[in-house]
Amino acid sequence: MATRLARAEGSSPNSLTRYLQEIRHYSTLAPALELSLAQRWAEGRDRAAAEQLITSHLGLIVKIANGFRGYGLPLSDLIAEGNVGMMQAIERFDPERGFRLSTYALWWIRAAILDYILRSYSMVRVCTTPRHKRLFFKLRRIKHQLQAIEDGDLTPEIVARIATQLDVSHGDVVTMNRRLGGSDQSLNTPVAADGDGEWQDRLVDPAPNQEAVLAERQQLDQRRDLLRRAMAQLSVREHHILSARRLREPPLKLDDLATHYGVSRERIRQIEERAFAKVQEALGLVPRRARRTIQPIALEDYRPSLPHPPAYAADWMMQPALAG
Repeated sequence: MATRLARAEGSSPNSLTRYLQEIRHYSTLAPALELSLAQRWAEGRDRAAAEQLITSHLGLIVKIANGFRGYGLPLSDLIAEGNVGMMQAIERFDPERGFRLSTYALWWIRAAILDYILRSYSMVRVCTTPRHKRLFFKLRRIKHQLQAIEDGDLTPEIVARIATQLDVSHGDVVTMNRRLGGSDQSLNTPVAADGDGEWQDRLVDPAPNQEAVLAERQQLDQRRDLLRRAMAQLSVREHHILSARRLREPPLKLDDLATHYGVSRERIRQIEERAFAKVQEALGLVPRRARRTIQPIALEDYRPSLPHPPAYAADWMMQPALAG
């Protein structure tokens, strides 16, 4: 049954016209006959009864499908999806509830067609939530009511009214309106009629260039290695203070380091500046300063310029030689 319906619908205009002419031969069923056929299908799975129920509602399917022609999809595809929805309705229809099959099948037919439209309208998924689906199917009708159907981008006032009416954000309204106003285009489409270049040739990759990323990474590794070597020339205390003050986020306060080492804030600042200067010299950022070589001072060479008390001089002479 389903195969014959699919073959009758076809996809070309001639086959669709022939299909629309053929379904006129199927008349609607009387309530008693419809109930009898539905019971035969529900109780005994009588395929002939199910086929008669479906064919008697083909006109209803075409009528519903015609209401969705504004989405740019082939009518034959909409009818085919409606037929699928009709079969699902037959499968779940309970004749004992007292309703006509057309009343029950209407919602299944619409649901199947709506689902097909959402899946086929664009290669990019346009609806992810129930609110987006409601916006997708009601935006055209509301724009027509507001006399904005021919507009491109909607005015802020129209966007605000639609967003309030459908309980969606302003950004969702703007995005959906632009999606409905355009169609999918292939990136392989030629830019000009002579075929010189494609649209994808003009796309800019937002990701950074891999060669630049590699060069930057190598340069960063080199800088880290140089800094590591320069820091290795510092003493343990200098290394700790410089790292805490210049390489840490947030940097430690001078008071905290002074408390840790039991010295003054000024002493910590001096050690920091001295360590930083050493690192700059090691990296070649500043010229190396000449460091004086302090020679040991012989005690006999030391002659105070001013006289000292005898007791002080005697204590001084008893001390060993000073080393630099």
